[in-house]
This record gives sequence, C-alpha cells and structure tokens, in this order.
Amino acid sequence: MTTDEKFMYLAIEQAKKAYEIDEVPIGAVVIKDGEIVGSGYNRRETGKNALYHAELTAIDEACRRLGGWRLWQCELYVTLEPCPMCAGAIINSRLRRIVYGCEDNKSGSVKSVVNLFELPYNHKPEYIGGILSDECSNLLSDFFRELRERKKINK
Repeated sequence: MTTDEKFMYLAIEQAKKAYEIDEVPIGAVVIKDGEIVGSGYNRRETGKNALYHAELTAIDEACRRLGGWRLWQCELYVTLEPCPMCAGAIINSRLRRIVYGCEDNKSGSVKSVVNLFELPYNHKPEYIGGILSDECSNLLSDFFRELRERKKINK
C-alpha cells in the first residue's frame, strides 16, 4: 500500500461517517508530517449550511490545530474532486498537495469541469487524482442507489 492509499483510506473513513448520517459520503483529511491535523466529512444537510463541505471542515480544523491559516507544509486527501469553493479554499490556505479519489463531472474544479489550480492565482498546489477511485466512487454510487430506493418506497 502506498502512502497516498493509506491516507485516502482515512478520508474514506470520514466519508463513511457522512454516509451513516444520510449525508453524501465525502471525506477529507489534512496531513502534516505523516499525522492527521484536520479531518472532516460532508454535513451540508444535517448542518443546514452550504459551507459544511468535508474539505472546509478539515482545513478549518488544521488551521485551528496548527495556529495559522497557511498550511503550506500540509497535504489534503479527499474522496471526491474538490468543487470551486473548496478549490478556492485550498488555494487560499496554501496547501502544498492535494490528493483526491474520484472525479466529479458536475462540479470538479481540479480537472473535470475546470482546473482552478492552473489559473494565475498566487498559489498552485501539486495535485493527483484517481487514488482509490473505485472505492470512493462505489461509496457514492451505493449512497445514491439507496437514496433512490428509499424515495421509491416513500412515494
């Protein structure tokens, strides 16, 4: 198992926490020197807040824990390609490297729809996608399949 896979499994564990509370299963961890300094999972529905994305929660926790907003020594692992809001937070927090699981063809802003990291902002993180893509994608597929089944039953 590679280091990227090891940390992506930790992000998947966060995504499973979202799944358990009927949230879209997206999870993220911020790593510094091989240790988790921030973690989060999607809570938009339960928190009734558009900002409660996994990445933003993990970045917020890392900033608080490390005592500053610049995370240039850190890496973010997230199960789904970041959206525009999260890609912006990644740029603004100066994260060194981003590793994501599966692509998001609807709002992915690292590769799928647009690559915000290639635009002339003041920070350009390294990034790689497709780490444990099948596991990340299957978690999302299972969630949405179950959601559709529940909607059919409740009609």
